[in-house]
Amino acid sequence: MLNKVLIANRGEIAVRIMRACKELGISTVAVFSDADQKALFVKYADEKYNIGPGPASQSYLNKEKIIDVALKSKAEGVHPGYGFMAENAEFAEMCHKNGIEFIGPPVSAMKLMCSKIDSKQSMIEAGVHVVPGVTEAIADHEKAKDIAHDVGYPVMLKASAGGGGIGIQMVEDEKQMGKALESVRQLAKNSFGDDAVFIEKFIEDPRHIEFQVIGDKKGHIIHCYERECSVQRRHQKLIEETPSCALTPELREEIGEQAVLAAKTAGYYNAGTCEFMFKGGKYYFLEMNTRLQVEHPITEAVTGVDLAREQLRVASGFELEYSQEDIQPRGHAIECRINAEDPLNNFMPSPSKIVRYAEPSGPGVRIDSGVYQGFTIPPFYDSMIAKLIIWAEDRPRAIERTKRALWEFQIGGVRHNIPFHQVVMDNPQWIKGKYDTSFIPRYNILDQVVQHVKEMKAQSSAPRTAAAMAAVQAVIIAANNSQQTK
Repeated sequence: MLNKVLIANRGEIAVRIMRACKELGISTVAVFSDADQKALFVKYADEKYNIGPGPASQSYLNKEKIIDVALKSKAEGVHPGYGFMAENAEFAEMCHKNGIEFIGPPVSAMKLMCSKIDSKQSMIEAGVHVVPGVTEAIADHEKAKDIAHDVGYPVMLKASAGGGGIGIQMVEDEKQMGKALESVRQLAKNSFGDDAVFIEKFIEDPRHIEFQVIGDKKGHIIHCYERECSVQRRHQKLIEETPSCALTPELREEIGEQAVLAAKTAGYYNAGTCEFMFKGGKYYFLEMNTRLQVEHPITEAVTGVDLAREQLRVASGFELEYSQEDIQPRGHAIECRINAEDPLNNFMPSPSKIVRYAEPSGPGVRIDSGVYQGFTIPPFYDSMIAKLIIWAEDRPRAIERTKRALWEFQIGGVRHNIPFHQVVMDNPQWIKGKYDTSFIPRYNILDQVVQHVKEMKAQSSAPRTAAAMAAVQAVIIAANNSQQTK
C-alpha cells in the first residue's frame, strides 16, 4: 500500500480522498493557494504546502510546483481528484518520470480519451455504439457544410479536446455553419490549446446516462452500473440519480457491457466513466471521463463500493476487491450539487463568507463538503459548497428524503441554489421520472426558482411554527457542536 499521497486538488474532493487515505493508513499531503489557507482540506491534511496565489493558473494548475512538493514531501502517489490535473496526460507523465504513482488511468488511455476524435474512431473499430458523425477534424467551411448535409441537420460542432460543456455548439442549417465553425475552433484553441473540431448528429433532447467503470492493473474491469445526469444547465450537471428510470434491465446490462468494452479498448485501469446519450430506446457512446466524477457518491450509496478506496488500492498494485457478480445495486440515490449561486441574478457565482452553516443529517443522508461556518468561499474556483447525497429503499422515498434534507440545510451569508433543488423535487415530471436534458427550459424551472426565492423572502419575516423553528435550531446547534469537536 502507498504510504503517503499528495492530493493535487482542493475543496470537498480533497477532503473525500483524504478520508479514504485515513482509513487505509495513508499519510496525506495538501497543496493549497493563498486563497485556501483556512480551507477545511488544509486543516485535515497531515502535511500542507502553499503553492501560490489564488488564481488556479498560478497554483493548482502549476504542474512544476506540485511535482516539486511531491518530491519534497516524499509522497509516493498523487491523486488529482477531478478538474485541474485530473485529465492532464502531461502531468501524469511528469509524475511517472519522477517515480511518483499517478492515481488514475495509464497515460496512453488518457491521451486516447482526451481526444474525442481519436477515441470515437477507436470505439467504432471495437464495436461500441457511437453518435453518428465523422471522425476527422474539420477546418474548411465548405467541407463542413457537405459533411453536415450528409449527417443531417441539426448537427453539433465539438472541440476534440473539449470538456465541461465547453466547445460545443449546435448548428441548425448551413447558413450558421461558417460563423459557428470559426467560433468553436477559436474557443477550443483558447480553452484547450487545440482547435480540432468535428461534427456529430445532434440528438435532440436525449437523456444523459453514464456508467461507472473501474479496473485494476491485471486487466480486470467491471462496471458499477449507471447514473442519470440529465438535469443540466449549460451542459453542466446539477442533479444526478441512480438507477435511471429510463433503462430496462436488459438495456442496463447491454450498456454496461459496452462501457466495459470501451474501457478495455482503451487499455484502462483505475476509475473512469463512460457517458452515453439515450433516446427512444437507443443509446450512443459520447465520451469517457478518465477520472473520478463529482457524482460518484450515489454509485457508492447503491453498490457499497468505496470508489476512492478502490482507486488507492489499484494504484498500490492490488487487484479489485470485487467481481462483476459482486455488484448488486440496492435502493435509489440522488445527489444535489449545492452551489454558491444567486438565483435572482441568473445563477451567477456568489463567493462570500459563510456566516451560518448547518448540514442535514439522519438516515440515508451524506454530505461531502469542503466548507464550514466562518469560511470565505474564494472567487477563483468552482462555486460548489457541498454535495447532498441521499439514499433510500426506492425512488419515491429518496425524493421525500431529499426534500426533507434540503429543508434542514442551513446556509447564511452566501446566496445558494437550494431553492432550485426544492423546485425540481416538487416538479410532477421529475417525480414521474419523465425528463431529459431539456427539462430545465421546457418546464421554466429557473423562472419557478426565482418565484420560489421571492416567496421564501416574503415568508422569512413571519415566524415559523414553534416546532419547525425548534427543529431547525436543533440542526444548527448539532452541526456547530460537531464542527467545534473536529
